[in-house]
Parts: sequence; C-alpha cells; structure tokens
Amino acid sequence: MSCAFIFPGQGSQTLKMMDNLLSFNQVRKQFAIAKEVLNIDYFQMLQEDTSDNINNTLNTQPLLLTAGYATYMSWIDCGYQPPSILAGHSLGEWTALLVAGVVSFEDALNIVKLRSTLMQNAVHNQEYLMVAILGLDDNIIIETCSQVSSLTNKVVEAVNFNCPGQVVIGGDKDCVSLAIEKLKSSHNIKFIVLPMSVPSHCALMKDASEKFALYLKTIQFKQPKIKVFFNFNSESYMDTDVIKEMMIKQLYNPVQWTKVIKSIVDSGIKNIVECFPGRVLSNFNKRIDSNIQSFYLKSADDFKNTYETIF
Repeated sequence: MSCAFIFPGQGSQTLKMMDNLLSFNQVRKQFAIAKEVLNIDYFQMLQEDTSDNINNTLNTQPLLLTAGYATYMSWIDCGYQPPSILAGHSLGEWTALLVAGVVSFEDALNIVKLRSTLMQNAVHNQEYLMVAILGLDDNIIIETCSQVSSLTNKVVEAVNFNCPGQVVIGGDKDCVSLAIEKLKSSHNIKFIVLPMSVPSHCALMKDASEKFALYLKTIQFKQPKIKVFFNFNSESYMDTDVIKEMMIKQLYNPVQWTKVIKSIVDSGIKNIVECFPGRVLSNFNKRIDSNIQSFYLKSADDFKNTYETIF
C-alpha cells in the first residue's frame, strides 16, 4: 500500500499543539534547530497564554514549517514507510518541498522567514480581509469578485479553493466587504472572517513575489525525491527552475487545493495523511472525494494506528 502526506498552511496553528507528540525526540530536536537558525524559540511560543504571537505571519510560517517537519521526522524515526506523494496547502507547500529533499531545513527556515516578512511588508499600513465563503458555487464567487474589482479598481480575488462549497476570498478590506454584501444580497451564504495577518495569494502579493524571486535565485534546489503536486496548477515537476517558478507564482495566485487532492486521487492514492497535529485539511478531503481515507497525527497513538491501517 502507499499513501500521500499533506501539510497545512496558516490558520492550522494552535497553542500547545505539539504537546501530545513530545514522546518523539524529533519534536524537540527540530524546534531546537529552528531556534538555533532563526534565534526564536517557537516551541516556547506555543506554550504562551495567548495566540497573538503564533498568529503573527512572521512567526506562523516558520512555526508551521517546523511543526510539520518534526511530525514527519517522527514518522520516519518510527521506521515507517515514507509517502509516495506529497502536497502542502500554501505555506505547507514549503514543508512538502523540505520533506521531498528539494531544500535543506536551514534553507527552508530562512526562505519562509523571508517569505513571511515580504508578505507582511507588502501590505504595511493597508487594511485587508480574508473571508471564507461557504455553500456557493466557485464561478459565482469568481464573477462577483471580478465585478467588484472592476468597479472599485481595487483588489478582491478568490484565493483558496479549499473544497466544494468553501472558497476563501481576499484583498482590500472595503473591496472584500463589498463583494460579501453583493453575494449576501442574492444568495443564502455563510461566511467566516479569517484571523490572517496578510492577504495571501492575491495581487497584493505581486511585489512580494518579485523580491522573493530574487532571493530564490541564491538558493540551491535539488530534484524532489518524492513527487510533489503544486498549488498553482496541481501538476508535479522535477525541474528545479520550474519548481522555483511554482513557488513564486504561488504567492499571488490562488491555492487550487481541490484540484491538488483530485490529482493525488487520480494517481491511485486514496490514503491521505495530514502530517501535522491537526485535521484542517482532512476535513476538506471528505468534501472533495468521499472515497478518500484521511488520517492525522495528533498523538503518538495516531502514528501507530495510521501505519497499521494503511500498511
């Protein structure tokens, strides 16, 4: 049997989320490496009384990278078989590339730290929103965003196609609010304002992507040892220059997560493990394809049960 591992992006973090995995040596080891490389104690941050620091993009991205990688290395330390396919949602795509051997852990930490800084700086002193819209056809949302953008000459775009019936839109605050009002006036919808500190995957990130591209030119990428499906177009690539291009385009283009999961299923994989102590992506799987068997690794028992069920 084989499986795919998937890694979540921003919004998946919770306080004390690694506590149930502390029996694995790799958890403290990888967080210690992250502290040494970036001079920030992300594990201690998870123990704080409020989520303010872990929800700050500058911290969230390296924190999630470290958490996902520590979870993966714990799986490997158990002697368990590695996955045959990888994917990551937004920031999680960097974790997938790290696991695939495209970049080193130190390089990945520095990359996502810069990525978060560039994204935050791109909207400095701007008001913006990201809102999840539930229960509406993708095309209606896309068309409404296009109409509002043309009307206001500002940015509102569909930025995450998470699963059928859940699309996230993002952009300038007034523009996003107007799009929500237009949708509410003609459709019975539910929506959730997301606690994001940057409006990811929209045109507001174009400037950040150009600066990011210059930095990636200085980083050596290796060919992936495990196939990775990319957010931009749900395809997989071996060429390292193309992979860099995918990671640059990802910043200002929508996450095509529904298509990514369908690509995994079309490749013959039905067992999908969320390699992280959470189940955000596993919940999407159920709505994308009812034949998917989803697993997540929130405790040591989950590791054993997942392996025994799949293999």
